[in-house]
Amino acid sequence: MKQAGVGVAITGCGAAAPDAILTNDQLSAIVETSDEWIHSRTGMRERHILAPGQGLSELGTQAAAQALAMADVAPESVDLILLATSTPDDLFGSAGKIQSELGATRAVAFDLTAACSGFVFGMVTAAQFIRTGLYQTVVVIGADALSRWVDWTDRTTCVLFGDGAGAVVMQADEERDRLRGVELCSDGRLNHTLNLGFGGKTTPLTPDFSIDLGGYQPITMNGREIYRFAVAKVPDVISKALFRAELDATAIDWLILHQANQRIIDAVAQRMKMSSDRVISNIHEYGNTSAASIPLALDGAVRSGKIQTGQVVAIAGFGAGLSWGAAIFEWGR
Repeated sequence: MKQAGVGVAITGCGAAAPDAILTNDQLSAIVETSDEWIHSRTGMRERHILAPGQGLSELGTQAAAQALAMADVAPESVDLILLATSTPDDLFGSAGKIQSELGATRAVAFDLTAACSGFVFGMVTAAQFIRTGLYQTVVVIGADALSRWVDWTDRTTCVLFGDGAGAVVMQADEERDRLRGVELCSDGRLNHTLNLGFGGKTTPLTPDFSIDLGGYQPITMNGREIYRFAVAKVPDVISKALFRAELDATAIDWLILHQANQRIIDAVAQRMKMSSDRVISNIHEYGNTSAASIPLALDGAVRSGKIQTGQVVAIAGFGAGLSWGAAIFEWGR
């Protein structure tokens, strides 16, 4: 589908993860579980966890710097930085801190929250700024540190989540549009199935006036409902993005899904009749890193030589909200 305005190219990627690694065997000393139990149900072997005192902004800056280096773009040339995250270092937003640490002195910077769909939503948002001609170069970062909000006594959730960041550089392309098709969806009726909810403590200010003092509850999730939702909705949203791109599934060289669960990844690929050798997965190494999972997987596939310039990549994110979305693009320029 021909898009209005300037075309979009994805010209660089980068990723960062904490050095500290928490293995399945280590988790078995925290809760009643085992490496076999976790791996057979999720595909996960380990996850990277922020060290005490380490910030998400640090990871986001590292990922963005790598992406800019690959794209051969100076930080001073960046017009906009979008940080897709649900777990900023500062509830007011962390994109501004990344802008400063990156040295992107001309860039506007703001956070965007769509949980595990955040990176896809961020790419689509960035594309609109480029297509209208307002900005030429945008850095989109997906970064999360869900380890901060896990109940480490709940084995159904604590085994799933890791921390990390990934980024891409998106640039205006006057010759052609390499972001071929997108589709975004939300269904708030299912909001209750995955939450990191406010849990303030009622605090009296005066004898007749009280407030809820800030705080958040650990992550809660209905795993079965999320599985059913993802397996049903993700193939459909990819198909709609392909329709907008005027392509069919046979045109996809690589499929990168949000790394939530290997069973979900396998089920979606099977429904789309895609062989496993065309599906990118790093879930065994990183676990579920929320908004970071797609760009982390993309960066690994590009740097290992799997994804080549001009190949068609389909990405799809899904998660809290509930939200889901897909994008079809040609890698590189």
